[in-house]
Amino acid sequence: MTTTVPTHSQLRAYVSSHKTDVFKCFSERSNSFLTPPYACAYSHAAKRGAVPHLAVATEQGTVYIWDTSKREELGRDPKRADHNIHENGIFDLQWSPDDTLLATCSGDHTARITDITTGKTLHVLRGHNSTVKTVTWNPRHDSLLSTGGRDGGIRVWDLRIAGSTTHGLTSHSPVTVIDGAHGEDKQANRGGRRKLAPTARTVTSLVYAEGRSDGLISAGSFDGILRLWDLRQPISAPRAKGQKRPVQPATMSAFDPTITEGARRARGLASVVVGTGPTTGLLFGLGVDSRVHTYAASTLLPLSQKGTFKHPNMHTNSFWVRLALSPDGKSLVSGGSGTDKGASAFLFDVSQTALAAPPILPDSGGIELSGQKGEVGGVDWAHDMLATCSDDGTVRVWRRDPEIRQQCDLNADARWGWTWGIDSL
Repeated sequence: MTTTVPTHSQLRAYVSSHKTDVFKCFSERSNSFLTPPYACAYSHAAKRGAVPHLAVATEQGTVYIWDTSKREELGRDPKRADHNIHENGIFDLQWSPDDTLLATCSGDHTARITDITTGKTLHVLRGHNSTVKTVTWNPRHDSLLSTGGRDGGIRVWDLRIAGSTTHGLTSHSPVTVIDGAHGEDKQANRGGRRKLAPTARTVTSLVYAEGRSDGLISAGSFDGILRLWDLRQPISAPRAKGQKRPVQPATMSAFDPTITEGARRARGLASVVVGTGPTTGLLFGLGVDSRVHTYAASTLLPLSQKGTFKHPNMHTNSFWVRLALSPDGKSLVSGGSGTDKGASAFLFDVSQTALAAPPILPDSGGIELSGQKGEVGGVDWAHDMLATCSDDGTVRVWRRDPEIRQQCDLNADARWGWTWGIDSL
């Protein structure tokens, strides 16, 4: 008879070697040694147990692709490919469904599509007028993807549609435009006569609705309300003076979970992920209120009574932090800062969240992973490992190794070379 190890016990077994699991993002500028990694993503093949190729995006617009397979202490440096894609920071990156292309989005107001093998940028996506914050591929169509930006807009792109080509580089315009997706903030008049134009609220995260290639779910910087957009809906007819009537979401959350528990004001969501396996039918959103909120995917209804996760040391007060779900759908990793304001990631067992009872209690199952400085922003999983990106210019890989974890518990000498998860219980 096979014994199933509880997910929480598996999370306690994640360890990271100080010698072989720290990857450095070297600066290309003479005034600094390392550059902060902003985001990371494992390939789809890595999530299935193949070679764990990890793409890491930096503040300087470079993408590193590392093989993060386990190394011997005196082994060679890990294989790495460098791609200089943007001339500004890259805020998000995603592998295409077949792992042949990489989509990146940047502070240069563009998203770009790069061939993984050659490192050549094939497409430039132009349509935002500010930093592009998030990008996601349509999981059913490797030519379709969507972006969201600081300008408050959502753009949908189809790489099959011909664009203008210059020097072998094709520029595309969006096929669908949604402006002001999460509303606008009115600017306070500071005594001047001139009225200040309202500013759009940033679109922070996008995911496609499960089983729907025409349904796109967005999160924003203002509150914890998710919105579902029907991409079959055309842009509304122009109003007077050529203005376009705002497109309305097909569905939105009935209430905002970030203003429960006595919160004084709403807080935005930094990252959203779609459930799979035992969490199919759920969405998880990382709030800048230092909590992970769970939503029903079909209605976008927050499940506040049983699906809020937090850790006593967890602080997620910026929109740089990300959330990722393990390939088996049982565990979440969140970026953030932890004890003494050091960089920490946090693991949560979400394998029972879909059950009607018992309710999931706040603070249950949290594991803190520390060992970096500043703030952990980008995070992602492969099979039996995960990666965390920190402000200190490093990427740390964590591997599930119960034997090493036990040695660290029992042998003081063994602890010097490792860092491991600390249980909140």
